[in-house]
Amino acid sequence: MAIPGIRGMEHVGITVPDINEACDFFTRILGAEVLFTAATDFRGEGDWMHEHLRVHPRAEIKEFRYVRLGNGTNLEVFQYSSPDQKTEGPLKNSDVGGHHMAFYVDDMEAAIKFLKDNGVEVLGEPTSYTDGPNLGLTWCYFMAPWGLQLEVVSSPKGTTFDNEAKAAGRRRLFDPSRAAETLI
Repeated sequence: MAIPGIRGMEHVGITVPDINEACDFFTRILGAEVLFTAATDFRGEGDWMHEHLRVHPRAEIKEFRYVRLGNGTNLEVFQYSSPDQKTEGPLKNSDVGGHHMAFYVDDMEAAIKFLKDNGVEVLGEPTSYTDGPNLGLTWCYFMAPWGLQLEVVSSPKGTTFDNEAKAAGRRRLFDPSRAAETLI
């Protein structure tokens, strides 16, 4: 049983060291649009910050903005200050709690060239699956200036899983290159 009425992911929230740098990167490199600033200099009363956000009671949200990424989910981009704030950078994928965000592109070669031409650190070369359910998918990691791991993925002819699921009338993976109503 699931949460009643759940529809899907509405946003992902990330904390960055410099919100202007992050939003510039998201708009200039990923083509995102900053929709609005939701709050600035927000401090909760008493233990509100700990009770509601599980952060230090004196933590402050310096600013947070809503950003929209193409035909995908929204991002809430936060800049905090806190007496106990860790600033050593994002976790690696291999760390517990590690994470990355992936973005679908139509043309992997053009995407990698754009990233490199814009001084973005690209990790290795694009990797294509050679078997299994992801056959047909190519991926490559790259880095945001503050160390967040990001990824571009592409599967212009679909993946084995997706093509088989479509043919069998089963639920498919979300793919921002397709309209939502085409997903079973």
